[in-house]
Amino acid sequence: MCPFLFKMKRYDKITEKNPREIVLLRGTGCQWKRCTFCDYHTDASSDANANFALNSAVLDCVTGELGRLEVINSGSFVDLDAKTMQKIRDVAIAKGISALHFECHWMHRGALNDLRAFFAKDRIRLIFKIGVESFDIPFRERILKKGLGNATPEQIAAAGFEEINLLCGIDGQTASGIRADIETGLAHFSRVCVNVMTENTTAVRPDKKVIEAFMREVYPLYQNDQRVDILLQNTDFGVGKRE
Repeated sequence: MCPFLFKMKRYDKITEKNPREIVLLRGTGCQWKRCTFCDYHTDASSDANANFALNSAVLDCVTGELGRLEVINSGSFVDLDAKTMQKIRDVAIAKGISALHFECHWMHRGALNDLRAFFAKDRIRLIFKIGVESFDIPFRERILKKGLGNATPEQIAAAGFEEINLLCGIDGQTASGIRADIETGLAHFSRVCVNVMTENTTAVRPDKKVIEAFMREVYPLYQNDQRVDILLQNTDFGVGKRE
């Protein structure tokens, strides 16, 4: 019943690569909001009580059967209210979850250790993912407006991030460049998630030729790689779909 309790699907299980449960929670919204390709920040509310009521119901769906839980919220974990964070902790302990995955923007990298401290006594491993989108710094910062400045893969990893998101399928990219981004990601991080650009409300549009080249030249190389998730649609993890 859980996936159908909400207007948007907010709970699912990922059973193939890196099996885990996943929840899409709601916070106050991404504080960066400048990425040219992203409109996820619209899934937000300034009402902390309403957010907690929604998030609590979503977290009640978690079974713990896979031992891992990924928490996303169309922003960074710092955008979640305190009661929601406590609920995540309580559910993780009660359900025997040994690893929690969170997402965080570069601007909040200083908060990673604070969250580690929050879970310090619970013997729960925290894994942090960051949206890098590309390691081509001019493209990443001038075109995508990611807000990482000149941060290198080494600096991003040293800040405490273990997993990354990459974006492919827009004008200015090439198959070889996307492959280079994936290889750089695998060299410095434990996991890479490649997101193929899909239509949304922003001015950035998917480039059919780039996507075709990716599917022909790059996708076959990594589709079975256990360290690489490839989302052909942004709802391929099962959450985010409108019910």
